[in-house]
Formats: sequence, C-alpha cells, structure tokens
Amino acid sequence: MESEKIKEIEEKMEEKEEKEEKKREGAVPGDVIAKGPNYLPGEGTRREGSEIIATRFGLVSHEDRLVKIIPFSGTYAPRRGNVVIGVVKDTTYNGWLVNINATMRAFLPITEAKSFVSKQEEPSSIYAIGDMLVLKIKAAKLKGIDLTMADRGLHGLKGGMIIEINSNKVPRVIGKMGSMINMIKIETNCNITVGQNGIIWIGGEKIEDELLAKEAIMMITKQSTSEGLTEKVEAFLKKRKSKEKE
Repeated sequence: MESEKIKEIEEKMEEKEEKEEKKREGAVPGDVIAKGPNYLPGEGTRREGSEIIATRFGLVSHEDRLVKIIPFSGTYAPRRGNVVIGVVKDTTYNGWLVNINATMRAFLPITEAKSFVSKQEEPSSIYAIGDMLVLKIKAAKLKGIDLTMADRGLHGLKGGMIIEINSNKVPRVIGKMGSMINMIKIETNCNITVGQNGIIWIGGEKIEDELLAKEAIMMITKQSTSEGLTEKVEAFLKKRKSKEKE
C-alpha cells in the first residue's frame, strides 16, 4: 500500500516536471518573457516598466510570480584571441559590460570600440543595452575578460537571428578550413557569424533561409560524431531546397 502511494507521488512529480518543461521556451537577451506587474524579475532578467526582459541566453522558467532564465549547458571557457558574440548588459562611464556567456565579467573599454570617436562621447550613444556585438578577447584574467572591437571583422549586429549551441561543438559547425559553415552559407544564401562562445548570428533575405540554416546547424550539433557529416548536411539542404521549389 505504501509502495503504491510512493509510486503515485512520483508519477505526479514527473507529470508536473513534464508540464514545466513544456512551458519553458528559449530566450535571447532583449526578449520580453513576461508582462504585467504581478511578475517578479529573477536571475538573468530585468524589469522595464511592466515587462520582464531576458538579459542572458537560456530557458524561461516560471516559479509562481518569479520569472528567471536557466542558462544553457556548456559553459564557455574564454581564451585570448577568441572571436565571440555578446550582448551589451550595462554601460559605464568608460565602456560596456558585455555578456558573452562566460563565468567571468567581460568588459569592452570605449577606447577599444570600433565606433569610438572621442573621450567626450558617451558610451550609451555608441552601443546601448541589448545591442549584439562581434568582439575579440584581448585578455582573459582571473579578475575578468578584456574585449576589443578594434580589429578587422568586429562590428555590431543588426536584425537576423541569434541561436546558441554548446561551445564545444563550434569546431564541428565551422568544419575543416571553414568547409562546413561556408557550405551552409552558400546553400542557404545567409551571412553567418559563429562566435567561439557558441553564440551564432544568422542573417538572410528571407526568414525561411535563416530557419533552414539554423536547422542545418542544429543537425550538426546532434550528429557531431557522425562520419561524412558535411556530405550529409549538404544533401539535407539540397533536398529541402528542391522540395521548396516544387
């Protein structure tokens, strides 16, 4: 009798967990994840008026009135020279705090910004909270990470789609000498920037192209140990494109 009660309790708990999992949706910084004065901002969120805004990448979790973001798995280990994608989290008098999905604090000084004009210019007039940037890690220390945008190819991102993968899967997505990612760019007609922190930006003329590129990238992460993966992904993209033409 007691064992039956325990089993019943366990089944109810599993059912509750399944319902909670279905409720959770992915969020990127800047997404409005809840509206109304009844909600309270939790970890990874902030309040703007009556809206709760995501400040990090992850899954949305509702615990009664509290709304928070559960970070995706695969913590990024920053290294000097890595090109990453990050979101401006806050501005200071001399630069920006940037979320690059690392455990350490990341800072972009105004003197390292590509749009820097003069010391009199306010950081918030160059990049605002929520802006997405392509940056390079200048130094990774115990106290924090120094970022730069002074090098070639580093810039702000506008429009497009942001997705996140485990940073350990990035080399597979890029491929040998860029073979995989270049093939996806050609087949989907999209511009794609892969951050070594696992954050990827996809920009295309049509949302359908962006979604196809996303699907190909997620396929790679799920089949990363598969042999002949480049050929499989290329065949998948060509098949999908031919179906769309029918």
